[in-house]
Amino acid sequence: MAALIVRRFLTRPLFSLPGLRCGYRGDSPPDSGRDLLEIPLPPWQARPHEPVATKRARLLYESRKRGMLENCLLLSFFAKENLKRMNERQLDLYDRLINEPSNDWDIYYWITEAKPVPEVFQNEVMEMLREFSKNKNREQRLQQPDLECLFEAPH
Repeated sequence: MAALIVRRFLTRPLFSLPGLRCGYRGDSPPDSGRDLLEIPLPPWQARPHEPVATKRARLLYESRKRGMLENCLLLSFFAKENLKRMNERQLDLYDRLINEPSNDWDIYYWITEAKPVPEVFQNEVMEMLREFSKNKNREQRLQQPDLECLFEAPH
């Protein structure tokens, strides 16, 4: 009998208020946006005096650390294969592309041709990315490449 009482006590919720349901998110309608916190990002700024080696290292890092896995994979493999071959102007275009838009999904949709690219980003680097995303060699890109690519000679 004592075991039954203890079991009932342990399985009963601590706070049992009528009408309280798990997962309730407030009285706001689901599309009100009141429960969203949007943190403004600082505007993108060009770094004209940044040494090229530093720029390549920063862009490699920024290609790997994105807001979504799809872009982490796509951009990190692209960076591994292309950053060392890109000239300074191409590096600046790539820098602007991956850092100016505040929404990583936009970048992904532009690269995969799901949405039209804004005119400001229609350039040779976008074409390189679009071609790269087609993965014509059918490489497996399931995890980011190792960082040994920092020490490899350009292809």
